[in-house]
Amino acid sequence: TEADFHDLARAYLVRAAAAGVRRAEIFFDPQAHLANGVPLEAVFAGLSAAVEESAEVSAELILCFLRDLGAQAAEEMLRAAMPFRERFTGVGLDSAEAGFPPSLFREVFRRAAAEGLHRVAHAGEEGGPDYVWEALDVLGAERIDHGIRAMEDPVLVGRLRDERIPLTVCPLSNVALNVVPSLAAHPLPAMLEEGLLVSVNSDDPAYFGGYADDNFAAVEREFALDEDALALLARNSFDSSFASETDRERWKAELPGAR
Repeated sequence: TEADFHDLARAYLVRAAAAGVRRAEIFFDPQAHLANGVPLEAVFAGLSAAVEESAEVSAELILCFLRDLGAQAAEEMLRAAMPFRERFTGVGLDSAEAGFPPSLFREVFRRAAAEGLHRVAHAGEEGGPDYVWEALDVLGAERIDHGIRAMEDPVLVGRLRDERIPLTVCPLSNVALNVVPSLAAHPLPAMLEEGLLVSVNSDDPAYFGGYADDNFAAVEREFALDEDALALLARNSFDSSFASETDRERWKAELPGAR
């Protein structure tokens, strides 16, 4: 029901605020709910009401397509969502990467761009660097979710660095899903060393056991990150967001060492 989606989003935003989060760009996947007979209006109404009520965290919604349902289903989802265009800021591509390269979704991302929507995509988590290239060059993705396997391609790393393309890594979910064998094996330190615009985020925290603060605490402990490194990750997260420049600069000014 609408109330269910509202309560879920509200609970998340309260938890995020307690963790010190200032900005949340929340992915949501309506397709599975629609298949169970839930009206799309209930999904949008509940989630957007919670976002609008949030005084603690600046939040916006990103409509995601489940890649395992295919490109046609994604196109149908976007068409169905357009009456609610003012309630979401962008589109994304998520779910299992294997067998569903970004290029399959060229048309739906083209349509999203034509509607003025931001575009992000999961790539380089299970899929290799080629998925990241496709997300950038075929989908026009402005931000890459995960992207850790980009580190296997030095040319791609150079492009990500030079173009300041954001990478939103989720270390605890990478371990939970066996994308990396252990947190110690995570490439986050190498990504920082390469000067990439990388940030630390949560990924389905209720499933994978890690909200934003849990992820920060884990990488701080594992990699002995100092205050400067943690502040850099936080600055990167703001610079990776779709918030206004005024808001980004205001939040960055709150960070340690900013003044």
